Amino acid sequence: MASLSVPPVLTSPRNDAIALHRAFRGFGCDSTTVINILAHRDSTQRALIMQEYRALYRQDLYHRLSTELSGNHKKAMLLWVLDPVGRDATILNQTLNGEITDLRAATEVICSRTPSQLQIMKQTYRAKFGCYLEHDITERTFGDHQKLLLAYLGIPRYEGPQVDPSAVSYDARELYRAGEKRLGTDERTFIRIFSERSWAHMASVASAYQHLYARSLEKAVKSETSGNFEFGLLTILRCAQSPAVYFAKVLHKAMKGLGTSDTALIRVVVTRTEIDMQYIKAEYHKKYKRSLADAVHAETSGNYRTFLLSLIGRDRY
Repeated sequence: MASLSVPPVLTSPRNDAIALHRAFRGFGCDSTTVINILAHRDSTQRALIMQEYRALYRQDLYHRLSTELSGNHKKAMLLWVLDPVGRDATILNQTLNGEITDLRAATEVICSRTPSQLQIMKQTYRAKFGCYLEHDITERTFGDHQKLLLAYLGIPRYEGPQVDPSAVSYDARELYRAGEKRLGTDERTFIRIFSERSWAHMASVASAYQHLYARSLEKAVKSETSGNFEFGLLTILRCAQSPAVYFAKVLHKAMKGLGTSDTALIRVVVTRTEIDMQYIKAEYHKKYKRSLADAVHAETSGNYRTFLLSLIGRDRY
């Protein structure tokens, strides 16, 4: 369930574009107006505002925002105004080809998306950056991690809730034979099962594995694999079981300890606001006994804080 709060009666995209242009005029930017508009419009409405802005002022709103805003507020807003698929493609391009390569973030985006999302995202990546996503992955990754990402991107998977109990039991036993039962690990079996099976199937495999061997499949993955390959498998497994629990943990990790991983915080908030942020907030509160809004408020400041809190909304606990 999305956390995005949209007014019951909207102004027209044209009037929103005019209001944004006025917010940019003069000395400094009226960030309050920018946030009040853009943080409370869905992806379709934001796209219409950007069209109207270009038609009215012969200027790209994305470019104007990049010149008017700064810091983490700017980074978050520039991702937010993109359409969801274009946003994922942009994040992947930044993590694979930016000044600092972030393979964990790229792996998270790929392994936490549905097959239909991935197919559209690959097309968008090619159109937006003039290069196949698979090519950039091949250039930046290696070994079993690379094989897992390419398989996960390339193999269409069933997205429904139905599972075949006999196939579930078979896969659980196959994973045991490929890992904990033998000396060494048959990584190909892990890649095949994790990349070809639906989330519902993988969640059932995890339950079957626990029942058969009195040990969690997650622990088996941790003991049998390592590095980014392990991270990819765990991301697939955890998202199969509960995307909300997975992203609640990512957010907590981004904000715990000394300093905040603003890149991770921004990535999760802007990509999940219109999907399942309400569920993420509930899981966050359940696990950490604190509202997500309070945690974000404590770790951020200024317009950056205001913008993120506008997206996630206040928790009601």
